[in-house]
Amino acid sequence: MKRRRFLQYAGGAGVVLAVQDRALAFIQPHQSLGLETFEFDVDTVDQTGAIQQRQRHGAQFFSESVEDAQPLEMVAIASGKFVMGATHTERNAHSYDLPRHRVKLPSFYISKYPITQSQWAAVAALPKVKRDLDPDPSHFRGHERPVESVSWLEAVEFCDRISQYTGRRYQLPSEAQWEYACRAGTQTPFHTGETITSQLADYIGTVTYRAEAVGEYRQSTVPVGHFSPNAFGLHDMHGNVWEWCADRWSLDDRRVSRKGPVHRAPLRTIRGGGWLDQPDKIRSASRSGYTETALNRTIGFRISTV
Repeated sequence: MKRRRFLQYAGGAGVVLAVQDRALAFIQPHQSLGLETFEFDVDTVDQTGAIQQRQRHGAQFFSESVEDAQPLEMVAIASGKFVMGATHTERNAHSYDLPRHRVKLPSFYISKYPITQSQWAAVAALPKVKRDLDPDPSHFRGHERPVESVSWLEAVEFCDRISQYTGRRYQLPSEAQWEYACRAGTQTPFHTGETITSQLADYIGTVTYRAEAVGEYRQSTVPVGHFSPNAFGLHDMHGNVWEWCADRWSLDDRRVSRKGPVHRAPLRTIRGGGWLDQPDKIRSASRSGYTETALNRTIGFRISTV
């Protein structure tokens, strides 16, 4: 165990000192992105976990390079409307996953994978903006594994440093952006369909959600991109690590789905579930809150830009 302060994730909550939000100003104009196209297969499963259909999809992205690390691939997400939140009949949904409500979002870009340990180390070597960063914070080691054991404040520092380096403003996605990107046009509990299997995500696969067979529990993170993507071309939106969002935690996600954080609270929202969670925690609508200064081996993040 590293000599850093940990709080064990237990569905949210904790004590934190309030930290004032401060925006970083950038004057460099948005540059031509030179979008590239990639194609991929998307699997949908039935309630037994059997593949119901496999479809070919395409998406666009641009690459952002930082030193010698693997480039960040930022996937283009078109503007659109979606219904955010769980249904009242959704299995194991919580009150704070409700109510369902319509959200309209402008277009944005989001990283194809959670931030990896090699990408974290490269950005941690860039000039400091507000706070120091440990270049090697993760409990589970591996250059292509997602970085974890980083606080919300450290994830924001990552965004600030890469923004300063590139001249393009990066930030954590809002809850609405995150769920829109995760669902990728679906309205089912998972972007894979009515259930999910351990062949499609990293979680406690020995626990089932519907009628699927018992699967594998890996007891650790796995390299990003190990599983097939959703229909937007994004990997690991379910499981592997929880992901920090920009929003302050609210028991009602309508308060954070419009324009971002709108109230004061000591917790930040995390989304997506992780390797230490049962399948109900990795649903598209699943939400929780965690102390913004705390560290946890189940929490990482991805970044967004417009």
